[in-house]
Amino acid sequence: MTTAPTFEMVAKTFQGLEGVLAEELRGLGAENVEAGTRMVSFEGTLETLYRANLCCRTALRILKPFYKFKATTPDELYDRIKEYDWGTLLNLERTFSIDTVAFGEEFKHTRFATYRVKDGIVDWFRDHFGPDSRPRVRLESADVILNVHIHGSDVTVSLDSSGESLHKRGYRLGGQTEAPINEVLAAGIILKSGYHGDTPFVDPMCGSGTFLVEAALIAANIFPGVFRQHYAFETWPDFDKDLFEQLYNDDSAERTPSHPIVGADISPKAVEITRQNLKGAGVSAFVDVETKPLSQWEEAPQPAGIL
Repeated sequence: MTTAPTFEMVAKTFQGLEGVLAEELRGLGAENVEAGTRMVSFEGTLETLYRANLCCRTALRILKPFYKFKATTPDELYDRIKEYDWGTLLNLERTFSIDTVAFGEEFKHTRFATYRVKDGIVDWFRDHFGPDSRPRVRLESADVILNVHIHGSDVTVSLDSSGESLHKRGYRLGGQTEAPINEVLAAGIILKSGYHGDTPFVDPMCGSGTFLVEAALIAANIFPGVFRQHYAFETWPDFDKDLFEQLYNDDSAERTPSHPIVGADISPKAVEITRQNLKGAGVSAFVDVETKPLSQWEEAPQPAGIL
C-alpha cells in the first residue's frame, strides 16, 4: 500500500484567530503546524486539504503553494512567472483568476503585479501554442484560482483550493440583517470563549443569528463546510471524488447538543431571519429563539455558560 504524498499548505484567517485555527488543524491530523500573521502553515495529504476546507471553522481559505522565487521588480516578476511550466496546471480551455497580496516597497501596486503575473502566464501559452493561443481570465468562478503572495522580494504562488471564502458557509436561507458578523469571526470568538457545547449559550441580541448558528454547529459537531455547493479543488486534475464524498458524507461524529442554546432579538424581522438561517444549517431543533427586548430578560439558563 502506497503512502499518500504530503505537501505544504497555508490556511488564511483573521488576525487574532491564528492560535484557534492552528488547534483546529492539529485536531484534523495536520503536521508541522505553525501559526503566523493572519495565516497558519501546515503539511498533509489531499485528505488533509479536503478536511481543512470542510471542517475548519476559523479558516477563510486553504492555499496550496507550488512555486516560490525572489523578484525585486515587476519585470523580474514577469520573467520568473513565464519560466514556470503552466501546462501542468492550465490548458487553453480552462479559465483562471489571480488574487494578489503584496507587502513591501518593491510592489506597492498589487493590481500592476497582478497584470505582470497574468502577462507572464499568457505569454507562456503564446510561446508554446502560437500568438493567438491563451487561456481566458475569468474574475469569478474560474477553473483555476491563483493566489500570489509578495513579501518584500519573496514571491509565493499558490493554488486556492477553496474558491469562495470559507466564511460563506451556504446556510443563510433567510439572508441577513444590517452589518452581520462574518461567520469565521463569529466562530473564532465563540471558540476563544472556551465554548464547545458543554454549557448553555445565550445571545440576547441575535440579529440574523450568526452566533447562534455557529454555536449550534459547534455543539452538534457539524462540519461548517457541508452546506457549500462547490470547492475550487473539485476542478483540479488530481481531484479524488470518492475520497471527498466519503469525507463529505461522514456524519459519525455528529451529536445532539446537551445544553440549551437560546437567542432573542427585539426585532421580529431579525428573529424570522434567524429562524430561516437555523433551518438552513439544520440546527433549528437545537436552538430556542424568540422576539424579546433585552430589558425583559430576567434569568439565564442554568448552569452558567456563555453570553
